[in-house]
Amino acid sequence: MAEVTDPITLALRVAAILDEHDISYTLGGSLASSMFGEPRGTIDIDMAIRLESQQLDDLVGALDIEFYVPIEAAQRAVAQSTSFNLIDETGFKVDLFVLGNSLLDRRQLEHRRHIMVRDDPPQHLWVTAPVEQVLRKLEWYQAGGCVSERQWRDVVGILRAQGTALDLADLVHTAASMGLGELLVAALEDAEIST
Repeated sequence: MAEVTDPITLALRVAAILDEHDISYTLGGSLASSMFGEPRGTIDIDMAIRLESQQLDDLVGALDIEFYVPIEAAQRAVAQSTSFNLIDETGFKVDLFVLGNSLLDRRQLEHRRHIMVRDDPPQHLWVTAPVEQVLRKLEWYQAGGCVSERQWRDVVGILRAQGTALDLADLVHTAASMGLGELLVAALEDAEIST
């Protein structure tokens, strides 16, 4: 039986393959929000990637050595800027979100941070920056009918942990342009941050 791996090790494996194929990525989801906000246990690995159709076959060929990759789902994700998943031999899953050209999709890669996730030896991952995590999680929260306590808790946790380190003016302006202004105001209130 294959050895069960932890989420960081699995993310590093996928990141190495993406790097080898010059595919820009950034770690997102609850694993990323735990790095900048309130830590919480997760086995979910979400990575946002910039993937062009001409890169797909080579990438799938490389991933297919270690992962099950549903090729039709991957093709659809590239064509429609949606997601597909990879499953390793232990059953761990990585969701790859193919970025489009929206404001937040562009910002997520432009503002990502190179974070050391292991120190012996040093290993790094590109991680979605706190402002873009807040915006993405608010977007998902809104799309889900504003009922996900986990998404809301992640948003408030990032806001509390980052506090004045956040570019609040940029966050407020961008949230308003995305139709997330009222949600952000409520989240800032919950985090006890004044603008």
